[in-house]
Amino acid sequence: MTVPNWVQDAIFYQIFPDRFHLGNPENKSSRLQAWGSEPNNKGFMGGALLGIIQKFDYLLDLGINAIYLNPIFSSAANHRYHTNDYYKIDPTLGTMADFKSLLEVAHQNNVKVILDGVFNHTGRGFFAFNDVLENGPQSRYLDWYHVNNFPLNAFSEGKAENYQAWWNIKDLPKLNTDTKAVREYLMDVAKYWIEQGADGWRLDVPSEIDDDEFWEEFRSVVKSVNPEAYIVGEIWELDPRWVGDKHFDGLMHYPLRNAVFDLLVGGNPIHGFADKIENFQSVYPKENVMVMYLALGSHDPRRLINKFEGSVDKVKLATMIQFSYPGAPAIYYGDEVGMDGGEDPDNRRSFSWNENDWNHDLRAYFKKLIQIRKNSAALRRGDFKRIYIEEGGSVYAYARILGDEKVLIAINADENEKSIELPVNELGWENGIEMENLLSGDRYGINDGKIRINLPPWGGLMIG
Repeated sequence: MTVPNWVQDAIFYQIFPDRFHLGNPENKSSRLQAWGSEPNNKGFMGGALLGIIQKFDYLLDLGINAIYLNPIFSSAANHRYHTNDYYKIDPTLGTMADFKSLLEVAHQNNVKVILDGVFNHTGRGFFAFNDVLENGPQSRYLDWYHVNNFPLNAFSEGKAENYQAWWNIKDLPKLNTDTKAVREYLMDVAKYWIEQGADGWRLDVPSEIDDDEFWEEFRSVVKSVNPEAYIVGEIWELDPRWVGDKHFDGLMHYPLRNAVFDLLVGGNPIHGFADKIENFQSVYPKENVMVMYLALGSHDPRRLINKFEGSVDKVKLATMIQFSYPGAPAIYYGDEVGMDGGEDPDNRRSFSWNENDWNHDLRAYFKKLIQIRKNSAALRRGDFKRIYIEEGGSVYAYARILGDEKVLIAINADENEKSIELPVNELGWENGIEMENLLSGDRYGINDGKIRINLPPWGGLMIG
């Protein structure tokens, strides 16, 4: 295997650091937004690394065993994708000592921590871009960027015209990774944070650096420090180019997320959904399929509950599919308690620690799915097999199989209840035995090689 062994067993929790927990309430800058106020693109609410440590018992109680942190390096933006210093923890988040403390707490509890790497572009406050702004054509760092003309007009309204920027956004000047010094700098950053104890990198828009040699070197540098470090790329399409021993271990599996939304929101037929998610597994080598990062919610789209127009049943069904599919499922902070939010930046609200604001039934469901997955090697590492599909209907059943362990998953993508018989002979389940619904504890007998189940509207079962 060339992928980290631990990722198949991982259940990630994505934290947007400015919005998870204050951690240091004495750091009450008058310029911080009030916790719980309406988020905007400019304001900081003061979430901190110490806040994550203080709420670590919450994460452990939920059951997750891996954390993906949105960027934590010095930045002028609350999302911190505008990096000013890749070697410095943003002061509002804390210090290097706080980061080391977080890693210590995490690792003592067998929780991995991966960082967000933004290597395609910097912020305008990055030392090299600042030098270009100050010194113009005489800058020592002119070849660190793609400069067309002067003046750069980096702070005026409108799109970037005199230099390349991500999506022509002026505050995101694009690095020139063909420049040797830039490559050396970024490789050192990649190595440095793994040396500090981070367990991997989530790579922001890596296809913007369209250079196979760059990413081969990046992988080599990271793996030279920790062969078990996880490298996952934000690639939006199905594209096998980006996985393997010269690129990334896994990808953020947006095609799966889109397929789930198309089924439960868009009304796509169940047969097309089944064909699609089964085909996904043939696009990549199996070892990479097993370590894909499976996210339904994130800091980019509307919140999960909003995407499903308030339907908790659809949130549950989508999450059950996510947790029973090959790869590492990921929870966006707050989705487990039904946190709502519209388009960016409303999807980045501060987490409410008032439990009266939580959907406790939904959180209990997330906890149950996490427990089931942790207890089932078949769900984490097993093969995927279609068992049944209802022609012209809404029911799809598949199994995860690892040796003698089998888990049968059945979903009903319809507003009406369904009663159905599923064939189970090929799972080796014999007549007369009883199987358990892992979610509810209900038991089902097997007769004539079939198991009769009732599927609620927009519901599903996991039987093993």
